[in-house]
Amino acid sequence: IFNLTRHNSDNCSFVSSLFVQEKQYVGFATLPNQVHRKSVKKGFDFTLMVAGESGMGKSTLVNSLFLTDLYKDRKLLNAEERINQTVEIIKHTVDIEEKGVKLKLTIVDTPGFGDAVNNNECWKPITDYIDQQFEQYFRDESGLNRKNIQDNRVHCCLYFIPPFGHGLRPVDVEFMKALHEKVNIIPLIAKADCLTPNEIKKLKDRIREEIDKFGIKVYQFPECDSDEDEEFKQLDKELKECTPFAVIGSNTVVEARGQRVRGRLYPWGIVEVENQSHCDFVKLRNMLIRSHMHDLKDVTCDVHYENYRAQCIQEMTSKLAQDNRMESPIPILPLSTPDVETEKLIKMKDEEVWRIIFRRPQYFYAELPSSNAWNKKL
Repeated sequence: IFNLTRHNSDNCSFVSSLFVQEKQYVGFATLPNQVHRKSVKKGFDFTLMVAGESGMGKSTLVNSLFLTDLYKDRKLLNAEERINQTVEIIKHTVDIEEKGVKLKLTIVDTPGFGDAVNNNECWKPITDYIDQQFEQYFRDESGLNRKNIQDNRVHCCLYFIPPFGHGLRPVDVEFMKALHEKVNIIPLIAKADCLTPNEIKKLKDRIREEIDKFGIKVYQFPECDSDEDEEFKQLDKELKECTPFAVIGSNTVVEARGQRVRGRLYPWGIVEVENQSHCDFVKLRNMLIRSHMHDLKDVTCDVHYENYRAQCIQEMTSKLAQDNRMESPIPILPLSTPDVETEKLIKMKDEEVWRIIFRRPQYFYAELPSSNAWNKKL
């Protein structure tokens, strides 16, 4: 008995130690790795819209951001052709791969915006395009085949504000107010090399004041969690203080301080695109690509698209209710109506019976148990 008890106690201690070892690592900690492998295999997509007047450096900035040439076949219009030009939507799609991660980048360009003498509702084709992409995604999401839905929704709009002037123009205000409920707007000060650092600071302050004054909802950076590292918190603080970004674009490589850098060569010196003391290009790239690209997609899906989806469902419900009222279906009689009809029918039958009794009383008196009551009634 003693040996058996000792043997069982040894087994229990062995099982308990084994349980402790197994409890230390179950395996669900690999879930992020599983999601990462699946996401990398599937690839990512991102749709970026650029809007602003011609000559603001939109194409150059996009090429500088993604280190690619998206406008190889672009034909520049002369002055006569620009007179009759209207706002149109042009898409450029390119597949980019970096360290095994694939990105399907779609650039939505808006040539002709703001170039006319009368710019009344020049933003209408742009808002219509954004709504069309929402509608197409809503149809695909409501269909039978939901496995391979292609997301062409616009995730971000870079709006180029001219450096000339003293703040936002009326067309800038109307454009952003027309789009701020549909897309994430990031305002940019174009051609920042036209201004001195002091002028850039004053223009940024003025634009921020006017954005608040007119109630324009530009993209809001998410608040940092308390467990974020200090480096990320500092980066987030700098990005919030930097908006609107003053940017410069260049596809030219120049020699500066013995190094080849992307920049613009002037008689008085060289403006480096990636020099943070010259412009905010690096901050914009970090925000747009390296730190907040996924948040831009989340806000598009969870806020802007959900608002559109809720509006569509509400309109469909209202239209369905209106159609049902117009069809005029057979009215449903109230519950009391059949009782009234029944009582009326019983009364008619009762009167008919009494008429027969008055006409031929001999047929009924013989069958009555006592005819005295009937005689009194008759």
